[in-house]
Amino acid sequence: MHDAHRPFQFETTPRICFGQGMLDRLDTEAAILGKRVVIVTDRGLRDTGMPDRARTALEKGGAAVRLFDTVTADPPEAVILAARDFLLGARATGVLGLGGGSSLDVAKLAAALAQSGADLAYCYGVGNLPTGRLPLMLVPTTAGTGSEVTPISIVTTGQHTKMGVVSPVLLPDMAMLDPGLTIDLPAAVTAATGIDAMVHAIEAHCSANANNNPISRALAREALRLMGSALERAVHVPGELAARSDMLLGSLLAGQAFANSPVAAVHALAYPIGGRFGVPHGLSNALVLPHVLRFNSMTAPEAYAEIARIPFPSLSGDGAALAFAFCDALADLARRIRLPHRLRNVGIPQDALAIMADDAMKQQRLLVNNPRQVTYTDALAIYEAAW
Repeated sequence: MHDAHRPFQFETTPRICFGQGMLDRLDTEAAILGKRVVIVTDRGLRDTGMPDRARTALEKGGAAVRLFDTVTADPPEAVILAARDFLLGARATGVLGLGGGSSLDVAKLAAALAQSGADLAYCYGVGNLPTGRLPLMLVPTTAGTGSEVTPISIVTTGQHTKMGVVSPVLLPDMAMLDPGLTIDLPAAVTAATGIDAMVHAIEAHCSANANNNPISRALAREALRLMGSALERAVHVPGELAARSDMLLGSLLAGQAFANSPVAAVHALAYPIGGRFGVPHGLSNALVLPHVLRFNSMTAPEAYAEIARIPFPSLSGDGAALAFAFCDALADLARRIRLPHRLRNVGIPQDALAIMADDAMKQQRLLVNNPRQVTYTDALAIYEAAW
């Protein structure tokens, strides 16, 4: 896994702008979007005034702007298709995605479908999205998903199931990161999205995917360094811009890492938690994270031991002992930032664990990247440990 001479590929968003106040500079940065721009966001964000700020800046640059603000969490296919139809009706020349991961994922996929005319049903999986996409800029307002630099959109495809569309076509032309947009995030959202970003870095670094590469590992380590020292401050010290900046940059770096060295069993086991019980994605990851890592560390502790002291410098030991200490430290971190730490704490009954394990086994796109093979029996045991 750590052979620097093995062939690999690395793709990311071609232009990234980072800095306080970036949202108000769209008039000078968004020329690529043309003269008819659609902002894709959700109603909760609309009420913060951020979409209005984006509209004002875009109109200052000479664009006519329309707002699609009906994105929902864990967006279903109907929302994707409604956004696509809105873009077509507006004759959009460009798309600005503004919000959390759901809004960014909808913006990415709708921009591609509107341009290519592809049937969404045939786009799921890796490399099945036709070429062609409207010009696209993404502006994240949470420090968690890294969607602004990933070629992935996650769609809720049924009552309890999610599927991914994975293609370089979904990488935007530009990502604009303004840490000031995250300053007022509630503590619970900050905590859950922050853990999500840390999971991205951890799973990218330790992925068994053939494209695990030196660039992704370096980005993952730097992401963990930034977020390991910033997450608790961001949660517990309202208004600290330095912590928010470190979290937003760490989320970006983790996104670049896992976009090229994909995530694994933590995400595979998290999806049924969100799909069946509506638990936010970041919290779903946090609930299973230490248990999946303990399972992996029984046979593949080296990769975890290698990164354990980056976010937790006080850890001691080496090898398997250090890997297990890392698992414990992550569980302790989740408690310190006041995240629920048991499946039962978020309303999941014990008799649901078996069907969740069955759901998790359908996430083979992710499970193949895990350092240790996961069977149905293993998935059930992990859920039981987390319950």
